[in-house]
Amino acid sequence: MINLVNLKRQLQSVKEEILQGIKDVIDNGDYILGPKVKELEEKIARKLGVREAIAVANGTDALILTLDAYGIGKGDEVITTPFTFFATAEAISRVGAIPVFTDVDPLTFNLNPLEIEKRITSSTKAIIPVHLFGLPSEMDELNEIAKKHGLLVIEDACQAFGATYKDRWVGSLGDAACFSFFPTKNLGTIGDGGVITTSNIKLADKIRKLRTHGSTKKYYHDRIGYNSRLDEIHAAILLVNLTKIDHWNGERRKIAGRYRQYLKEISHIKLPNELSDRTHIYHLYCIESDYRKEIIGALYKEKIQTGIYYPRCLHLQEVYSSFNYKEGDFPIAESLSERLFAIPMHPFLTESEQDKIIEIIKETGGA
Repeated sequence: MINLVNLKRQLQSVKEEILQGIKDVIDNGDYILGPKVKELEEKIARKLGVREAIAVANGTDALILTLDAYGIGKGDEVITTPFTFFATAEAISRVGAIPVFTDVDPLTFNLNPLEIEKRITSSTKAIIPVHLFGLPSEMDELNEIAKKHGLLVIEDACQAFGATYKDRWVGSLGDAACFSFFPTKNLGTIGDGGVITTSNIKLADKIRKLRTHGSTKKYYHDRIGYNSRLDEIHAAILLVNLTKIDHWNGERRKIAGRYRQYLKEISHIKLPNELSDRTHIYHLYCIESDYRKEIIGALYKEKIQTGIYYPRCLHLQEVYSSFNYKEGDFPIAESLSERLFAIPMHPFLTESEQDKIIEIIKETGGA
């Protein structure tokens, strides 16, 4: 099987370093929010050029705690994309706010700034752009709109650790940013984890309190919080992987370049876009095609894994049926849900594996 993602190869490449990090944690005897977590937070903040990084239990919690710390709640509205993983909207709903969806740009698959202002009301408090598949959103335009209307910008950067926009790291482009360390993410661990980045010290202090049951002093609680703490073992693994992330992202970009080189002339597919002012780090490599079913079927026969991201837009999910969205409301996002699919992409994909994938795509569909 040629896997969509091959975590086994990736982890084998750093196995000894990881085992040493885990041994250090066991020997230290401090297992949650200890020195490894502190070191990880400091190194992430320094790398991304922000003042604070706060490690939490997962990427979804990162979004929830950020919204909560900003005081966003019942009756508030947050504008976001309908074409992403459910957690983005779920976090908004979890704090009692209302996700307000708007269509995406067909070039980037990210929030279309031209569609946002028509969705802003007196209840709107924030915009959550998602840097989908590792390609940064139109952050200058989004920040300008937010400033004009007095809104927050919270980056959902869960798929984009190491991407850049106009020579700045994703995670430093809004009021705050949220990352996931789920195993399949570009920077991942062998379980769940997440981090919030910001240069707002007061916000960081609130999030740190929230992640430990609303407490800054043991057994004394100022507010209702959460149990959302990163384990030391995950921090140890992430500290190793953090030293490799730029190289791994570079390998992803080389593989993406090779896909482009050999598939760019194929008329029945559309490849992901490269933009000159930002770095795409290809968390996923997604292709558009009217022949999605046929190509996926041909790849499956040759034991090549694919994935559909995402088969049903968020505005059409049953859980949001009370919002009365309907098919056709966001035609770009809906078209992507019917045409887009991912092919294998990871830093350890071999040229021979990639050649096999390329040949099958060339021979299938509208060729």
